[in-house]
Amino acid sequence: MSSTAQPRTSGRPAPVASVAERPGGTPGAAPRGEAHRLAWLDALRGIGALAVVAEHLLPWFLPSLRPYWFSLGVYGIMVFFLVSGYIIPTSLERHGDVRAFWIGRAFRLYPLYLAVIALVLAVSWWVPVRSEVPRDGSAVAGHATMLLDVVGVGGVADTMWTLSYEMVFYLLVTALFLLRAHGRSGLLSMLFAAAAVLVGLVASGAAFTGGWTAYVSCAVFAAGLACVVTGRMRTAAACVLALMALALLLLGSRVPWLGTAVVAVMFAGTAVRRWERGDGGLWPVAVTAALVAVAPLWAVEGGWWWVRADVWITTLVLAGLTFAGGMALRGRRLPRALTWLGLVSYSLYLVHHPLLKYVAELTGDLRRAPLAQQAAVSAVTVAGVLAVSALSYRYVERPMQELGRRLGLRSAPAPARSAGGGPVPVPPPGPRP
Repeated sequence: MSSTAQPRTSGRPAPVASVAERPGGTPGAAPRGEAHRLAWLDALRGIGALAVVAEHLLPWFLPSLRPYWFSLGVYGIMVFFLVSGYIIPTSLERHGDVRAFWIGRAFRLYPLYLAVIALVLAVSWWVPVRSEVPRDGSAVAGHATMLLDVVGVGGVADTMWTLSYEMVFYLLVTALFLLRAHGRSGLLSMLFAAAAVLVGLVASGAAFTGGWTAYVSCAVFAAGLACVVTGRMRTAAACVLALMALALLLLGSRVPWLGTAVVAVMFAGTAVRRWERGDGGLWPVAVTAALVAVAPLWAVEGGWWWVRADVWITTLVLAGLTFAGGMALRGRRLPRALTWLGLVSYSLYLVHHPLLKYVAELTGDLRRAPLAQQAAVSAVTVAGVLAVSALSYRYVERPMQELGRRLGLRSAPAPARSAGGGPVPVPPPGPRP
């Protein structure tokens, strides 16, 4: 089964704080009006999650239904990355405190991530760990930072590669916030999109190779975040982390133009949020979209079916229309099934691929089985994946999010203060539709 860059069409990007939680990550903590107004984001995450599951399920269980006129996996990750870009900087700004933000992110991301790693390793006697995962300490270092795809380390679960770009985005946004440059989202989205085009023209792969990248980045990551969280040399440390993230993005990504384009898409999502609040225009988003659309067309590293011009552009257009449609419906009551899928989408994203592998191991190759048998196995498998996702959300994600929020609130000064010592203004919610 392939994922987006030949093993890579998968992917949810990675987790975005649910609209039903405060930035620190506690479900149900958001005011009811705000949760209702932002429920469209959870609906989008639900749609993205379904697309990613379908991307991985169809080739194994229902190959005759897999579409090739657009890429389900790329569509799903682009929707998710737009949502991430839209909400994550707002989450940081509402905190007004990078310490609380990073405590919330750690308790949001790592518990389930570590649980899935433990699961995959525990059953590796039956279904071996992917060959892309190094059998040395660099795998431990790469997984510790989540910077897997930009340090040349395969994730123990195939879909973990997108977490690398979420982490790069968090590091960049943190530095921009502390430097008070976080309002330049439109400019940044265009710069990263232009960089994706240029990188595609010259880069045939990662310039940084070897285990040293994972080891060095892990050391810098640990030391830098310790400074960010404790407040010692916070701004300087955040800038070092951002520069490291930028260097790894451009020189360490497995597919450099794709990683750079993904970050451009996230900043485009932020630019849409700025526009919604009246802080900028939409023309930078249009320029970014055009540049991202042409980024792979002349790229040295390419050739996959999902980067053919017709497939790639159609996929991007569908992702953009889906996000725009969600915005058009903001403030309206949406199907509970979609918002629930959005709520459990991080669990769904991380657990579905290993579970699909285990089911395929039990059932054998179904690609030539009768359609009725394929459909029956697919239905049972999807039901099982949803049940496991619900349980992992209930017993792993939610308790850890609640703990992270309590620790974040306990550590936050009152009022929260920026690195410069002055009070951090908390922006009001965006205009109601």
